[in-house]
Amino acid sequence: MSTFIDTSAFLAILSADDLNHEKSKEAWKYLVGRKETLVCSNYVLIETFALVQHHLGIEAVITFQNDVFPILTIEWVNELSHLSGVAAVLATRRKRLSLVDCISFSVMRKLGINAAFTFDRHFKEQGFRCIP
Repeated sequence: MSTFIDTSAFLAILSADDLNHEKSKEAWKYLVGRKETLVCSNYVLIETFALVQHHLGIEAVITFQNDVFPILTIEWVNELSHLSGVAAVLATRRKRLSLVDCISFSVMRKLGINAAFTFDRHFKEQGFRCIP
């Protein structure tokens, strides 16, 4: 079974100050313990690196790269997927629905993944099961 991991989950895991930190730690242990295939896109990685570096510092980025990245399956976004995500953002005309979110939904549908480890309500709005 595969689970898609969103930036919001990575941030919650890495930041002890995050409101969802304890829930994210429990969910992470559960997913890793079940030997789930943990999937994210390279766009989620870019977003995660930027936000973690900005909010938590380079040491947190190093922790992410050394401890989390090695167990992830990365779905690399191609030009067609990028353009599809851009079209989705423009079509929805919503200020808070990001390109990374739209790409994530597309990746999940393409791979047949119906569960996301996320604290972003947009995944539930799109019909995905959210963990925790």
